[in-house]
Amino acid sequence: MGHQEKGSHMPSEQGDDGAMKIDARLIRQLAKMLDETNLTEIEVEDGDRKIRVVRGGAAVAVAPAAIPPAASAAPAPSGGSEASEGGAVDANAVKSPMVGTVYMSPEPDAQPFISIGDAVAEGDTLLIIEAMKVMNQIPSPRSGKVTKLLVEDAEPVEFDQPLVVIE
Repeated sequence: MGHQEKGSHMPSEQGDDGAMKIDARLIRQLAKMLDETNLTEIEVEDGDRKIRVVRGGAAVAVAPAAIPPAASAAPAPSGGSEASEGGAVDANAVKSPMVGTVYMSPEPDAQPFISIGDAVAEGDTLLIIEAMKVMNQIPSPRSGKVTKLLVEDAEPVEFDQPLVVIE
């Protein structure tokens, strides 16, 4: 009958002008994979086609060693006071266990979980971090008094970023 490419599993990788076609669906899947794995960069190669997806401005440095400095430098631009206080904040701070978005209350119009001056018991919910549409309750690692809130509602946070100080 003739050569037919019916049901070919790969769409043409080049447009009519010879330029590479961008597979937006694949890029969205890779970006989702970045979020799920807390990676900052992913690269996929298929023959002569290579797609690289990088998240965040500070993580553009290509070396994997750039990840820890980017994470530790992230809180400094938001408010220089944390950096100037040095170890005191770090010693009593509850840090983010993941990359995501902070929510200070269970619902948009509800009261926040905690306020400065509140006494909390070990295991009490301090806040929620949303990561990949999953709401993760962040419990207090110890009993004490909330002395500082280092993040604001709906603020994006990095892994290991100080969130709350409990003394």
